[in-house]
Amino acid sequence: MACFFRRRIAEKLGRTLQQSEDAFIPALSAVPVFKKQQTVDFKLSISTLRISGILPSNGDIQLQTEDLASRLKQDGVVEDISAGCGVVNFRVNRTLLAQKMLEPFGKGEDEKFGLNSELFKTLKRGTTLVEYSSPNIAKKFHAGHLRSTIIGNFIANLKQSLGNNVIRMNYLGDWGMQFGLLGAGFGQFGCQEKLKQNPLQHLFEVYVQVNKEAEHNEDVKQAARDFFRQLEQHESEAVSLWQQFREITVNEYQHVYKRLGVHFDVYSGESFHQDQAQEVAQQLQSRGLLKTSEKGAGVVDLSPGGDMSSVCTVLRSDGTTLYITRDLAAAIDRAEKYHFDEMIYVTDKSQANHFHQLFQILLAMGHAWADRCQHVPFGLVRGMKTRSGEVVFLEDVLDEARARMLHNMSRATTTKEMENPEDTAEKVGISALIVQDFKGPLLSDYTFDWDRMLQARGDTGVFLQYTHARLRSLIQRNEGVEAATFDPSLLLEQTSITILQHLLRYDEVLYQSSQDLQPKHLVNYLLKLCHMIASAHRELPVKGSAQDVAQARLRLFSAACSVLANGMRILGITPVDKM
Repeated sequence: MACFFRRRIAEKLGRTLQQSEDAFIPALSAVPVFKKQQTVDFKLSISTLRISGILPSNGDIQLQTEDLASRLKQDGVVEDISAGCGVVNFRVNRTLLAQKMLEPFGKGEDEKFGLNSELFKTLKRGTTLVEYSSPNIAKKFHAGHLRSTIIGNFIANLKQSLGNNVIRMNYLGDWGMQFGLLGAGFGQFGCQEKLKQNPLQHLFEVYVQVNKEAEHNEDVKQAARDFFRQLEQHESEAVSLWQQFREITVNEYQHVYKRLGVHFDVYSGESFHQDQAQEVAQQLQSRGLLKTSEKGAGVVDLSPGGDMSSVCTVLRSDGTTLYITRDLAAAIDRAEKYHFDEMIYVTDKSQANHFHQLFQILLAMGHAWADRCQHVPFGLVRGMKTRSGEVVFLEDVLDEARARMLHNMSRATTTKEMENPEDTAEKVGISALIVQDFKGPLLSDYTFDWDRMLQARGDTGVFLQYTHARLRSLIQRNEGVEAATFDPSLLLEQTSITILQHLLRYDEVLYQSSQDLQPKHLVNYLLKLCHMIASAHRELPVKGSAQDVAQARLRLFSAACSVLANGMRILGITPVDKM
């Protein structure tokens, strides 16, 4: 594996420069490969050694590079050492590269490949709480919640694969004045029979109707306020109806989550913290942090000079709590209940200021753990439409992705016979949605494009799935050929070396993803791997090759297949075996 070579190069550097070999690991990185070009395998950054004090920070950096390269000697592991521009380059023994990179795949360690790397030793492993998805109850699952759901799922998968204990939390929007409106509206326009037949559609219709009425009818507005007050005072009839709405919604949402391959450990919500929110207000008061604005609202002064130029409202003038007050209560409750080492909130970028204020207030209240809370913001999706027009509901998007994919598969000449084409189309369609979303920086807005997203040969989720299915088919067709041992000296063609060099980078890509929680690194790494595999299918045939050559090539293809499948699962994609 990559750490074998990284460690051997670090040992060589440690002996030459009289330093601990561990000091060189952060300065060493595998070199990205370019198609058909022979490249070195690792590079050592001289500027990193200068910053860490291993080399003097003054003096000519290029002279330091050339001097160090000349002092390092080749051996059985490192075949060539050369000075580049501010970097020392290392080329490792080709047979050893094949042997060490492919060894784990003959020992049943496929799923652990890259995860036991020394790069992860510096990462703090502990309990990570990820809050994501968080739709509003009593409404159909809006397409706008797709990004939070799949990004949060990726972060939870990544943290879990790196050895963290992950708590996946869905914090539902299940409290607030809209439930006053819905409760009052259900009394007027609701029907229990329709609620049983198509629950969320009926609640949606009631909500639209009561909203229209409330625009010009003061009695409806008053009825909504009355219902919400009954809810806040725990009156049984109001609470019973609200509970019914909540249970119906969670049940309906679970169908959508199942389709997306997403699960949660905890379904929480604002309602859990409405009483605690009042306690938070009292704590703010007792700490002298709660001020009263000119309009009588309860505010916390967050201005650096304490001049009330930047305030956050935590209580309405009538003393009722707001969304941020409930968020404060929720964060404090989670810290006490789960003793998390980090908490990550995944929402769109419009909420960046909300979380900035939330963390500031928690710190002002003396909760030092707020420094371990993080908001991962993301941009908006533009132009998400189905054939019938503008999209509102996520299920419509999933249905259309499946239908379009089924249509494409029925027309493709390469499509294999399969037991359940609808299920395959569903998985591949969802892969396409995820990859389109993950290819760029999360903060960027992007334009939704059905045709580009579902291309079989572009940089798409369909291409990932097609490559995986093709590899699985190759491995199944050659069952019995692959052996426990293989001859690594038979994998010295440039096509093989390119794939092996790419595999060297897998742990670095996971490490990079763990640092900034961006899925683009892993997506683009896997897409590049798929392009390399496409070339290898043409240039490294298994069928018709001598048995020892076929065995070596199969080991290479099996390794690539495992890494591809592992990476896809971290992204939240279920690999398909036939397509």
